Parts: sequence; structure tokens; C-alpha cells
Amino acid sequence: MNLLLLSLNAGALPDFLLRHTGRTPSGIRIGYIDDATRLVADAPYNAFEWNQLTDLGFRLTRMSARKYTNARDFDSDLDSVDAVYLAGGHTFALLGSLQSNGTGEVLTRRVREGLPYIGLSAGSVVAGPHLEPVVPLDDPTEVPEVTDFTGLGLVDTVVIPHADGALPPYPLSLIDEVERTYGDRYPLTRLNDDQALLVEDGVTTLIPSRIT
Repeated sequence: MNLLLLSLNAGALPDFLLRHTGRTPSGIRIGYIDDATRLVADAPYNAFEWNQLTDLGFRLTRMSARKYTNARDFDSDLDSVDAVYLAGGHTFALLGSLQSNGTGEVLTRRVREGLPYIGLSAGSVVAGPHLEPVVPLDDPTEVPEVTDFTGLGLVDTVVIPHADGALPPYPLSLIDEVERTYGDRYPLTRLNDDQALLVEDGVTTLIPSRIT
């Protein structure tokens, strides 16, 4: 499996996809899974992600997991992209979409089969084993249909994004509270906004991910 888990900045993405597709950004089609944004009213952050990827030269296909009535159609649509990108936003909204119709199982299988996975913030968290540690960051009661907080299990750590406290909704005091509350029960990885967690062939590495 090959995953790149981001907090905010995507500077590490071109090299990651060059290694796993053999192509530069203009030749890469990314499936942009946007379900985490459906409860997020802050449009500038949503636009930032899309623009960050297009400014790097990637071609994007917007995909909303919740809109699929048949997981086989989602599986088929994944054949048309070179990688998947799970956008940031509300982590439990994203999980709810992936749980609702079998798309989560399809996505997990395809990533295990070799489809590169990129997550940012919520998209990074949901790749892990469980979402309970991000309850202080995203209110699960806003997505009452989600009662099982089990993640995709693609990595064995729970990413805690924005860990440097630079993004206003997530001050350092809140990040520290998450670590104090959940650090004894879950493996946590604090991820600053200019870092990425890289997973390649079973090896996990914390790397820089700055936009220069």
C-alpha cells in the first residue's frame, strides 16, 4: 500500500505520485472525494484544497462517495483515476458517507491492491483504525447516523492533523488535550501543517510537505 497523509500543505504530493505512477502532475487524474466538506461552511478552506492541487498541475475528477447507490459503480469509476484524494472537513461526515453504501469497503480493497491514497486532515484521520481521538476536533453528534467510529484501517495510527496549532479552529491547547485524553488508548501521530505521513510498502515515515 502507498499512502500520503497530509495535514494541510501538499508539497510532498508530486514526488509521491511520480514514484507510484511514473508521471508528472499534468498526466495524473486524481479522484477527489469531497464528502468531508458537506457539513463545513468555511468555503475558503474547501477552495484552498482544490486550488492547491490544480495549481500543482493535477487533473481532478470530483467524486462524492455518498452519491453512489451501488458500490460497484464507485469501483468502476476508480478505474478511471490514478489516485484517490480524500479532502478535509468534517471527519465523521466523511466516515458516514463511506459507511453508508459500501464505498468504504471498495476503497479499502482498491488501496490495498495498489491505488495510491492521499488524505488531507479528515481524509488522513479516516485512514486510521479509529476516529474517537478526533471527537474534540469534530463533533460526531452532527452526523448522528455514525455510531461506529472504526476507520478504514489502512494505517495503524490515528493522525492528529494541524498539530502545530497554526490553523485557528485547532489551537495547540486543543491538540495537547487530545493527546492527554487519548494517547494511552490509541497510537497517535501528531502531524503539523507542513508535514506528511508517508506509507510506502509497509514503511511509515514523517516527511516535510511544504509548498515552496
